[in-house]
Amino acid sequence: MRRTQTIPALAAFGLLLLPALAQAQGSATAGSAGSAASGGTSASTVGTGGTSTDAKGGTGSSLATGGAAAGGKTMDRSHVNETGNGGLNGQSKAMAHDGGTFSKSQTKTKVRDGESVESRTKTMSHEPGSKPVKSMTSTGSTTGQ
Repeated sequence: MRRTQTIPALAAFGLLLLPALAQAQGSATAGSAGSAASGGTSASTVGTGGTSTDAKGGTGSSLATGGAAAGGKTMDRSHVNETGNGGLNGQSKAMAHDGGTFSKSQTKTKVRDGESVESRTKTMSHEPGSKPVKSMTSTGSTTGQ
């Protein structure tokens, strides 16, 4: 007898929780990465970000980016800036060159707080006497609100 009384009580509790779970919630993540190599040079960059909104409308965002280069003379730098309204912009660049041979990669990532994330990576490598090799990848997502 006790068992049949417990089931309706749990069902009623579930009905109380349902409106709270139905409130607007969402998250978005995106990232991109790329590498280029030519001769004895190579360069790689990566960027990833995320944002989410909880049931009460609170938001949170994150962004990470970085890069590295090897061979010959190298340069790599990364930075992340706040947009002033909770969003984040990040960029990484990496390049290596040895004479006329070079490789470079650049990633840009943008997080709009509680809304969307976009990331794009461009790479290029070149050896003298041949055509440059280029590529571009991009991803994006929204919180769906």
